Amino acid sequence: MTDQRARITSHVADHPGVHFSALRESLGLATGQTQYHLHRLVRAGDLARVEFYGRTHYYPRDCPSWDRAALALARRETARDALFALLERGPTPPAVIADDIDVARSTLEHHVDHLVAHDVVRKERDSHNRVTLALVRPEETARVLETVAPSVGDRFVDRFLRLVDNVLDA
Repeated sequence: MTDQRARITSHVADHPGVHFSALRESLGLATGQTQYHLHRLVRAGDLARVEFYGRTHYYPRDCPSWDRAALALARRETARDALFALLERGPTPPAVIADDIDVARSTLEHHVDHLVAHDVVRKERDSHNRVTLALVRPEETARVLETVAPSVGDRFVDRFLRLVDNVLDA
């Protein structure tokens, strides 16, 4: 394995679920160089490549599928904030979570839909059909959140998307 591929593999092992641009920026590699080495690593089976909602994420080959989805989703600021709120509060109505993390309810619902689809969060309904959000795997979710350290670029993109969502909701 070349030095660059070893660097990439090591970075992905330390930052599972890292997306392409964050990986490229962190390692200071050119776009084409990063694409070339990632293609070779994925083709050789040294890394796994998965697309989640418009972003390509890279994982160690032995990363379980639930972890892959949870890591990718937790790299989104709104989803991550909602997961932290659910860890702190336990099962909570969506309106309370939206207020806690200061997002529009529709923005929260967009992220919750993805979290529900990947079995990270579940929606529970009471006898009056009121929804409460709950973590499906609280311990594993805490571990995933400890792993995810968003880059400045990730935060900028997430905040821009949050701003657009808020403008569209107004």
